[in-house]
Amino acid sequence: MSSVTTPPLALEGVITTQESPSSIVAFVERARYLDVVDALQGEGFEMVSDLCAVDQLTSRARALPEGVAGERFEVVVSLLSLSRHQRVRLRVQLPESDPHLPTLFDRYPGTEAMEREAFDLVGVIFDQHPDLTRILLPEDWEGHPLRKDFAVGRVPVQFKSAPGPR
Repeated sequence: MSSVTTPPLALEGVITTQESPSSIVAFVERARYLDVVDALQGEGFEMVSDLCAVDQLTSRARALPEGVAGERFEVVVSLLSLSRHQRVRLRVQLPESDPHLPTLFDRYPGTEAMEREAFDLVGVIFDQHPDLTRILLPEDWEGHPLRKDFAVGRVPVQFKSAPGPR
């Protein structure tokens, strides 16, 4: 069994916590996001297994490491190195007034649909994305339904009448 080594996260603008010997969480400043992703990709993190956005509107006082300022939105990217048997979860804080982050599509083409889903449901904008359009909701849908302040029940639901006895 190979030994577990720590990925190169001793970069400016990155605060890390160790979840387990093979799993690290890195809180990354938005300005350093692509630098950190490039460094990890160069160290063998060849796969993005998940990318999602979270609206922290009701959780702004959540526990975060010292030096990390919580914002309304958070993008979470899970990177995987199969050769190193390691995972790194990147957490990037985004302000409500500017929920933009560079796309990872050029580096990890598999993030295309994940970024579109985060845009569609939460409203995070991935700059330079090749097709940042809705993926789950109709194009004319207004708003982002996974935002905590999205009005619930705005769309009337129509049901077919119940079938009669057989």
